[in-house]
Amino acid sequence: MNRLDDLLSRLDMTRLPRHVAMIMDGNGRWAKQRGEQRSEGHAEGVVSVRKVTELSSDLGISYLTLYAFSTENWNRPKEEVDLLMHLIGITIERETPYLVSNNVKLRLVGDIDRIPEASRMRLLRCAEETSGCTGLTLCMCLSYSSRWELTEAAKKIALQCARGELTADQIDENTVASCLDMAGVPDPDLLIRTGGEQRISNFLLWQIAYSELYFTPTLWPDFGKEAYAEALLDYQRRERRYGMTSEQIAGDTDTNANTPKAQ
Repeated sequence: MNRLDDLLSRLDMTRLPRHVAMIMDGNGRWAKQRGEQRSEGHAEGVVSVRKVTELSSDLGISYLTLYAFSTENWNRPKEEVDLLMHLIGITIERETPYLVSNNVKLRLVGDIDRIPEASRMRLLRCAEETSGCTGLTLCMCLSYSSRWELTEAAKKIALQCARGELTADQIDENTVASCLDMAGVPDPDLLIRTGGEQRISNFLLWQIAYSELYFTPTLWPDFGKEAYAEALLDYQRRERRYGMTSEQIAGDTDTNANTPKAQ
C-alpha cells in the first residue's frame, strides 16, 4: 500500500467536510528556491490545482473553493499579472473537457469584469459548458476579496431598501448571506492555507466564522494529494462545537453539521 492509499484508508468517509476552501500560497517562493522565474511556480501550481480537484471529486466533497487571484494581486508587477491572467485562461480552457467528463461544475466568484477579455471569455465558456454538472462545484475566486464582496452586498441591500423592498429591521444574517457573491454555497468546513503564512488575507471573512483552519508550511506547488489527505485527517481529529460544550456535541448525532447550531 502506498502512502496516499494508507492516508485515505484512515479517513472516515462519513465525516468528510462538505466544503473545503484553499488559499494557494507559495508559488513564487517555490520558484525562487529553485533559481527559476516566478512564472514557473505559477505553472507548477496549476498541477496542484488539478490534484486537489481530482481528490475532492473522488472523495465526494461537494464544494472546493480556490483563492486564485485577489483584488490586491492587481498591484503586482504588470508582467506577472498579465502572465497569471493568460495562464488562468488557457488552463481553464484546457481543463474544461476534464471538468465536464468528471461532472465538475465551475463557479466564478469575484469581480470577473476586471479580468482581461480573452481570459474572461475562456472562463465564462467553461462555466457555461459545466453548468449542468452535478458533482463537485469548483468555486474559483478571481479578482476577489472578502471586503469587496461585503461592500457589494451592502450596496445590494441599500438598493433594496431604497426601492422599498426591504426595511432596516428586516435585515438579518440571511439577508447579508443572500447578497454575497458566494450566495447559495454552504460555509467552508475547512480552510487550508499553504506556504507557511498564518493569516486569512481577506478571504471569505463572512463564511469562515466557524471553519476549521489548517496552516501548512508546504508551498502550493508541493501540495499534492498526500498533503491534502493529511489535512483532511487533521480536520477529522477536531471537535467542532459551534459555541456549545463537548457534552452537548456528544449527544448530537449530526457531527458533520455545516451550519452553526449555537453561537
